[in-house]
Amino acid sequence: MQATPTLMRALRVDEANGAFNPVDLPVPTPGPGEVLVRVHASGVNPLDTKIRAGQAGHARQPLPAVLGIDMAGVIAAVGTGVTGWQVGDAVYAMAGGIGGLQGSLADYMAVDARLLAAKPARLPMREAAALPLAAITAWEGLVDRAAVRPGQTVLVQGGAGGVGHIAVQLAQALGARVFATAGVADFDAIRAWGATPIDRHQPLDAAVAAHTAGQGFDVVFDAVGGAVLDASFTAARRHGGHVVSILGWGTHSLAPLSFRAATYSGVFTLLPLLTGEGRERHGHILRETAALVNAGAITPRLDAGRFTLATAGDAHARVAAGAARGKVVVDVAA
Repeated sequence: MQATPTLMRALRVDEANGAFNPVDLPVPTPGPGEVLVRVHASGVNPLDTKIRAGQAGHARQPLPAVLGIDMAGVIAAVGTGVTGWQVGDAVYAMAGGIGGLQGSLADYMAVDARLLAAKPARLPMREAAALPLAAITAWEGLVDRAAVRPGQTVLVQGGAGGVGHIAVQLAQALGARVFATAGVADFDAIRAWGATPIDRHQPLDAAVAAHTAGQGFDVVFDAVGGAVLDASFTAARRHGGHVVSILGWGTHSLAPLSFRAATYSGVFTLLPLLTGEGRERHGHILRETAALVNAGAITPRLDAGRFTLATAGDAHARVAAGAARGKVVVDVAA
């Protein structure tokens, strides 16, 4: 086993909208309950670009900082009190980049072992790095909040997006009849995941009539927010329908839900990283996700672009511009 160096490459953002500055930083020492991970790939989420732009106060990531929430890599050292992990294990996690924690745009990061899961054996590192935030968010919405059951109808708003495309596949794996709003260009992908596509540019009334006999969907998973969340309230099933949103941060009237005797819940996936509470739940979700991935039930959709630490700025620009077709990943390990 090659010895761990004392210095590592990292990308630091010093100010809002600042460039990625290549720096050499000391390799972290894993504390009690932590492992040191050699990062192989770093997933790029829209939240990463918002943090860099200084527009994500809820992530509590002061600058300067090393960004990068998602990662996949190999354990290089194990801290005291850690059991079940050893040097050389391939892992993935939503592990840093918020709440003052160092992110994954670096050669190494110290990670709370509770957050980790074994990398899905079926996936290479870069595909595994695309999964954690999206998979945890979809799971918390569909399983923890909505308790989706076989035979239910599930509508995913934004079904071709980073979280949405995982939510579509997860709902399908849970035995639901799945429908997803998307642009026409993504209809084939939606169908390949086993769902029925619905044109996102068309009012939902026709889809509710056509697919639910006007009763509404049992569960509506909103990955868009804003006016789309408002429309979701009118698409929930009467007498017991449920809407769950990952972007329910605006001001919305709950009257349409009340008049349908339906319910609402929100997802805030960052909470365990920000508070330190419930981190083992993230590890559990990623273990369950890995099992579904290895069974062929979930496959992340990756953007065709290839990026390294040297071109991480281009990766962020692609995500921020909404130009990505699938998840964007930065290859960290040479």
